[in-house]
Amino acid sequence: MALLTRETQDKVIKLLVDEGLADSALVKSAAEEAQKNKQPLIAYLTSKGIINTEMVAHATAVAIGVQYIDLKNVTMDREVLLNLPQDVATRSMVVPVGEVNNQLIVAMIDVTNVQATDYLSQLTGRPIKAVMSSEEGIKQVLAQYVGDFSSVKQAVKSTNEEIQQQASDVKTITQDSPISKALTSILDFAVKSKASDIHIEPLEDSLVIRCRIDGVLRQVMELPKSIEPALVSRIKILSDLKIDEHRVPQDGQFAVKIGDKEVDLRIAIAPVVWGEQVVIRLLDKTGTTMDIEQMGMTGRALRMVLDGISKPNGMILTSGPTGSGKSTTLYALIKKIKDVKINIVTLEDPVEYKMDGVNQIQVNVDAGLTFASGLRSILRQDPDVVMVGEIRDSETANLAVQAALTGHLVFSTLHTNSAAGILPRLTEMGIEPFLIASTLNTVIGQRLVRRVTEKRTSYTSSDLETKELNEVLGDILPKDQSQVAAVSESLGYPGLPVVNNNGYTLVKGFDDKDSPGGYKGRAGLYETITVDDDIQKLIVAHATSADIMKVAKAKGTVTMRQDGMLKALSGITTMTEVNRVASDLA
Repeated sequence: MALLTRETQDKVIKLLVDEGLADSALVKSAAEEAQKNKQPLIAYLTSKGIINTEMVAHATAVAIGVQYIDLKNVTMDREVLLNLPQDVATRSMVVPVGEVNNQLIVAMIDVTNVQATDYLSQLTGRPIKAVMSSEEGIKQVLAQYVGDFSSVKQAVKSTNEEIQQQASDVKTITQDSPISKALTSILDFAVKSKASDIHIEPLEDSLVIRCRIDGVLRQVMELPKSIEPALVSRIKILSDLKIDEHRVPQDGQFAVKIGDKEVDLRIAIAPVVWGEQVVIRLLDKTGTTMDIEQMGMTGRALRMVLDGISKPNGMILTSGPTGSGKSTTLYALIKKIKDVKINIVTLEDPVEYKMDGVNQIQVNVDAGLTFASGLRSILRQDPDVVMVGEIRDSETANLAVQAALTGHLVFSTLHTNSAAGILPRLTEMGIEPFLIASTLNTVIGQRLVRRVTEKRTSYTSSDLETKELNEVLGDILPKDQSQVAAVSESLGYPGLPVVNNNGYTLVKGFDDKDSPGGYKGRAGLYETITVDDDIQKLIVAHATSADIMKVAKAKGTVTMRQDGMLKALSGITTMTEVNRVASDLA
């Protein structure tokens, strides 16, 4: 908030009291306390929650005779934001909010700062009209600068000859070149949007940039074809790849710092019909909670997993398609058991998140360090807990089983569609069923669904949705009101509805640029199977995954599809999203 004179402060407080926004008795009492603490009265009132900063900003604007605008819940048009560069807006805490007759209207915290408005007028070449807003409102709009492609546009403005020269002459592609700034802007957008991947895809006449946000690819920009060679060359330079190699795929990596975040990038470049496609995997070391409960595991599934990791030896295996959060689940479980009393060693490709107190090893196939050879080495390092990033072959599978048999707790992942699918998959890898039965503690199947944004509305399920919910959840939902508390606690979803044919309350989010499709963030769908005596007998008898799941469900396992429907009833996700992710599951 702007520095206010004593006279203006008195006016602001009087306005708030007169309008009934602040209690006069509380203000009088607070004034005495503020004087004792030698603290400005408005700051003291705000810190005690008697008034808020939005009220102060509005009253201040009235007191000094300027226009006020509440920006806390405003989504600003992209074209308006581009009137002021992001770095200037952030540094000056000022944002553009509109245009009238070539006059740029900006919102500021301190509208009395004449030097700031003069600077903005010189910078933009336009007259400036300042209006007042709170610091929270300004920050809300600053956050909407995600995806400022101004540097990309500057690169595009370069002549074709300049771009082609940059692509052919490596020395000209410097950190300050337009192409470098364009790449930085693309990475900045991806990190702020919490994208997991960036796809740079050449077409016949253009270059398309797509980002995978919350598991779904969406196009964010289309660039001229002429920018492709320079952009790909810059990525190759940073990844220490061969600039002049265009015929075979290349893999590399490098790291960047975006704001206060350190992000590791994994690069995959492949020749395609119209040039070279680049896929960049972003590994944000600060963006994941590593808390299994916050990731969406709850109720019976959580209890089964916690029981499995509490045992001194055996195997905990997670399964699911690529990008379903398997590794993140393992990290969260490792975090649960991490202790100075135990030696935890991991073997990963790549090491996605660095954890204190855990000895992490990066696979290096070129140097002969594979999962199998690395696992042999790990077992000579006196580990208590071993995490193998992925079981890809029978040799690694056999070594993992032997480690579990010899008193180690082993964590790993497998690519299967469901938890029960892990068991026959290990048999296919040549592991004897009796070894699988005696070493496995818990198996976990998982997928990721998008979370409904906070800006949402509720509705009653359609007849088709009601029928589907009853078919999937009819056996586990409470049958009457007396069962609601017990069933809700057991499943881990408070306030579950009673089974009915009249419809259920569901939610959907508002679709906007900050929440595409009405979603923001992701949650896991989980199914967990505890390998007890009955499941062990099925494994030894070479039972199918369907037979194993049937017995597991009878023992209380909630399937991924059921977990998804429960999350839809709890307002975490939507029926549409569950069907998109888990329509192939029973």
